[in-house]
Formats: sequence, C-alpha cells, structure tokens
Amino acid sequence: MREGVLAARAQSCRFRLSSSAVSMAERLLMAFDFGTRRVGVAVGNSITCAARPLAIIDAQGDDRWHRIEALLAEWRPHELVVGIPRHPDGAAHEMTARCERFARQLEGRFGLPVARVDERYSSTAVAGGRDDAAAAVILQQYLSASGQPAPAGPEPDAPGQDATP
Repeated sequence: MREGVLAARAQSCRFRLSSSAVSMAERLLMAFDFGTRRVGVAVGNSITCAARPLAIIDAQGDDRWHRIEALLAEWRPHELVVGIPRHPDGAAHEMTARCERFARQLEGRFGLPVARVDERYSSTAVAGGRDDAAAAVILQQYLSASGQPAPAGPEPDAPGQDATP
C-alpha cells in the first residue's frame, strides 16, 4: 500500500521510483539561494518531492564555506541545486555570474553534482524576503520540473530520523 502512495506522489516529480523500496536519504537534495551577504539553504527529497527551508548562512569567506560543509556533512545530500538569477527577459545580470561561480565552487569543493535553476521570480514569490524560503522555492521548482504541481506530503525530517508514518 505504502509503495503505491509513494509511486503516485512521484508521478509529478522529476524523479521516478523504481519497483524496489527507496529510502528518503537515497535522493536527498540541498538547494542554495546565494547572496553577497547571506545564503539561504533548503532541503528536499525525491520521494515526496517536497522542499522546505533549512537555514540562513549569514557569513562570508571561509566561515561561509565551513557552515556549508557542516550542513553537507549532517544531511549528506546526493545533489545540490543553485538558483541562477536573470532579468525577466532572460538576460544575465551582475548576480548571474556570481551565482554561477558559487555553483562551480560547490562542485569543486565538495565533488557533488550541482544543478542550476532559473530563479528569476523566486524572491518575489517569498513574503518577507527570507533567503531560506527562497531556496525552498528554487528546490521546489527543480523537483517539479515536469511541469505538474508538487504533491502535498510530509517535509524532509531532520537527519537520522525515520520519516515513515
């Protein structure tokens, strides 16, 4: 019964379940909304296709990288996602190059695949300008790339916790 529910949820997600049971930790993703002062972080998974805000890193330089490294060690994602801002017409602007550089640095420092997502409207979709919520919108866009709405379901639990009902 549970596998049928999970398979139905996965239909609107870019990831598909195999016939065997898949654990949530198997396809955990972490997304970043990069800013010059702060970086928003969100987590999500391929089973529920749900993203949630996780943290705001209010640091720069080596301290920023140490905090990112700690989150990666704690959550152990299989893939990272970075929002790449653009003007409404799709043209690049100053932050586009900075976010691309941040994505390349994540790849180089941590050896994980990094997907890039067009985030030109993610910040306007978030009330209050919370960077972690913007990261969740970016990740939800990535998870829902099939063009169908994301299913309602539980959010990813803290690392080490069993999320099965």
